Amino acid sequence: MSRRVRLRYMEQEKVEHFRSVLLEQLRQHTDNVRENQEAALEMVAADDGVKDSVDMSLQDVSQELQFRLGERESQIVADIDQALLRIDEGAYGECARCGKPISERRLEAMPTARYDAECQSLIEASQGLDDISTL
Repeated sequence: MSRRVRLRYMEQEKVEHFRSVLLEQLRQHTDNVRENQEAALEMVAADDGVKDSVDMSLQDVSQELQFRLGERESQIVADIDQALLRIDEGAYGECARCGKPISERRLEAMPTARYDAECQSLIEASQGLDDISTL
């Protein structure tokens, strides 16, 4: 049985709703990545060459923060791309671990979810992340 046939539980209208949510999030996070890159470039361009150790430390911290924000935003963009791919393949809303449907409530909260809540908890517990919930 193909994935498209198995995913009849989620109406096409709901799938399109999640597609539009994901596309809006993709636009927002792509803009954020661009802004973070521009901010990092502006920091480098604003370097006048005259700095004391405090200035250099602050600039290093600021650049590191911009770098980490950029990495985080890039990961979010990749997660959104993967969710959109799952929609195109007819696998959106199906747990990648057990194949059961992911609740619409969970998808509303986290449209990029790959696992249902039970499998996500098991994965986090096996990775020692059960103290820090990502549900």
